[in-house]
Amino acid sequence: MAQTEHPGYILFLSCVAALGGILFGYDTAVISGTTDIVSQQFRLGELATGWYVGCALIGSIIGVLVAGVLSDFLGRKKTMLIAALMFSISAIGCAVCQGFTDLVIYRMIGGFGIGVVSIVSPIYISEVAPAEKRGTLVSLYQLAITVGFLLAYLMNYLVLKGADTSATDPSLGSRMFNNEYWRGMLGYETLPDLLFLVLIFFIPESPRWLAVRGERKDNSEEWKALREPGILLAVIVGACIAILGQFMGVNAVLYYGPTIFKDAGFEDPLFSTILVGVVNMLTTVIALLIIDKVGRKQLVWWGVGGMILCLLMIGIYFLPAIHLPTGFMLVFFLLYVFCTAISISAVVFVLLSEMYPNQVRGLAMSIAGFALWVGTYLIGQLTPWMLKNLTPAGTFFLFAFMCLPYLFIMWKYIPETTGKTLEEIESYWKNR
Repeated sequence: MAQTEHPGYILFLSCVAALGGILFGYDTAVISGTTDIVSQQFRLGELATGWYVGCALIGSIIGVLVAGVLSDFLGRKKTMLIAALMFSISAIGCAVCQGFTDLVIYRMIGGFGIGVVSIVSPIYISEVAPAEKRGTLVSLYQLAITVGFLLAYLMNYLVLKGADTSATDPSLGSRMFNNEYWRGMLGYETLPDLLFLVLIFFIPESPRWLAVRGERKDNSEEWKALREPGILLAVIVGACIAILGQFMGVNAVLYYGPTIFKDAGFEDPLFSTILVGVVNMLTTVIALLIIDKVGRKQLVWWGVGGMILCLLMIGIYFLPAIHLPTGFMLVFFLLYVFCTAISISAVVFVLLSEMYPNQVRGLAMSIAGFALWVGTYLIGQLTPWMLKNLTPAGTFFLFAFMCLPYLFIMWKYIPETTGKTLEEIESYWKNR
């Protein structure tokens, strides 16, 4: 504990844990550049293509279900190490796999790593961070996710531009960066993962986990504590904001940005997607700097309010009777990304990592993470259907409407946690 009181040391620990977010972001976003060529190479129909896109999310759901138990039993550090190994196996396996079934299996292994790291990295940071800096330090994880998104978009763009799709060299190296360039896009994840894997060995175990481990006899005590009325309310509320956040359009924009830009009449959808990644990352930097000054709830009020306005404007752009320039669409699309990145995307992992009592934090985070990834999977599967059957205008109007219950829950049930210790937040829920 004495070691972790040094600000520079705490920042180092937080940055190492946050590296898991880069892998989260890269593994999630890289799929957008590989879908077309994988579908062509393996002659996939619509359902098989959807399975290729969604299989990693299945792995993520499994990962979050076991992450809490793993992190409570093995510790936060060893669980992050397991996640890093899963990413390595996935990236290398995807680059060298022989068939579509192998590719799906390796994607699911990577998804498992995403699910685990999405739980354990924010928990670790929240447990080593001082109360007055916890929001900023946990937000490093969200910043790392946006860096991962941007890195994936850039690598997809560069690999595609440099690929010779007519090459006939059968060697693996040529296939990875030419006629089967999807292998290179997926395989490049190995580089940030090796950094994460090595640095984990240089951080200690979470001091709060070490303290709680001495008090906990078995997992049945966690489930018993989870049923206490105040704690149960915290778990339900956390699960609600986790799943609702996905139905406000966040991941629909990140997964299907190129498709949406193409439908909107843009000539270079992939470049517009890079702009989304840049705005997402830079805005997260702003959120990181102000979250412990402005407060979690204030960021949500203003950010979600801006999201509603932008979603309505985007919906109006797509109305058949309305004819507006593509610049109108781009401005409000990027403003929507700004409002999302500075509010719910920056706040959600901070809130979920700090709102649960020490003795149930891992298990409660797994439940909230499960809700988040189920929502992510559903929106990933439903967005193409909504764009086709509800039209793009109806889809964005629906996203705007779904912001309202999120605001209600934040107003009615979520306390302002800025500047409070984890023990003070625990007392709030237990006294509800």
